[in-house]
Amino acid sequence: MRLAVPKETRAGETRVAATPESIKKFKALGLEVVVQAGAGAGARIADADYIAAGASVAPDAATTLKDADIVLKVRGPEDSEISQMKNGAVLAALLAPHAEKDAIASLASQGVIAFAMEFLPRISRAQSMDVLSSQANLAGYKAVIDAAAQFGRAMPMMMTAAGTIAPARVLVMGVGVAGLQAIATAKRLGAIVSATDVRPATKEQVESLGGTFVAVMDEEFKNAQTAGGYAKEMSSEYQAKQAALTAETIKKQDIVITTALIPGRKAPILVNEEMIKSMKRGSVIVDLAAGAGGNTPLSKPDEVVEVHGVTIMGYTNLPGRLSTDASSLYARNLFNFVSLIVDKKSGALAIDWSDEIVKGAAVTKDGAPVVRG
Repeated sequence: MRLAVPKETRAGETRVAATPESIKKFKALGLEVVVQAGAGAGARIADADYIAAGASVAPDAATTLKDADIVLKVRGPEDSEISQMKNGAVLAALLAPHAEKDAIASLASQGVIAFAMEFLPRISRAQSMDVLSSQANLAGYKAVIDAAAQFGRAMPMMMTAAGTIAPARVLVMGVGVAGLQAIATAKRLGAIVSATDVRPATKEQVESLGGTFVAVMDEEFKNAQTAGGYAKEMSSEYQAKQAALTAETIKKQDIVITTALIPGRKAPILVNEEMIKSMKRGSVIVDLAAGAGGNTPLSKPDEVVEVHGVTIMGYTNLPGRLSTDASSLYARNLFNFVSLIVDKKSGALAIDWSDEIVKGAAVTKDGAPVVRG
């Protein structure tokens, strides 16, 4: 069975879907692996490294995709790639199904069985395949590193003969995987860190990392989480109180990291223009949701802008700014998923459609998009 790794075609995408390490594992499963020439260049992986791991290198996408039974990508394929995939081929990638509906329809009409890696269910058995977590970890880390590089002062307290430098103050808004890594990274750099989230359970997580939790701690907040761990919608009264507290907190910050994303919807505004105006000159905001509309109204995707004396960084692919590590983690996630749908004895496809991981990730099947309840 043939597994193909084409070169990424989306602008600015530096990651690759397989590494020499993962290719050796695929070979051990009995798969033939072909990689498009230059596919690993953005992640500093040479074609010779793939060949040494047992893959063959094809000169172009058409040759790479020809007769491929499994196709691995980071981002979803372009129409020209889809048309070159055979009926019945399996595709695994970050497909952005909510936004890329036309691409999903094209994959279905081509007869491709497509799995969106961002749709994997959040269960313990799928943790080793969880690309959102692996990439968000790196995004949270890189957000702080980029902010520190942009910030015109030192992060930790420094006591010198010439005087003491105060530590930077960092606020992380949203305590998911990226937010937790941002808190940990900012603490390691010596900053005074605070964080806010609408889920009460995150308070303990923030404090365990040495951060200060910022929220209006009334009875409504204490009951603001469902049994499944999701946030309940808060009353307008609570939202007003929390907004006032956030606005007061932001005035004192040097760096703000925003991480709020809602799949399939525009990102919520966490920091409005009045809050930005209130920040100290030279402060930095890193908006991890810039590609989905932004957590500030002034963020610009893939641009670094200065507004009201505040620098707003809107990189839409922070993991891609750490392409070597991001590719390594992503490739391991993909290998773990592929091992679930390949028979380890025969090396043939063996998709168990009753498996909740398979069902959760599937977006096309039997020539049609998968309908979700």
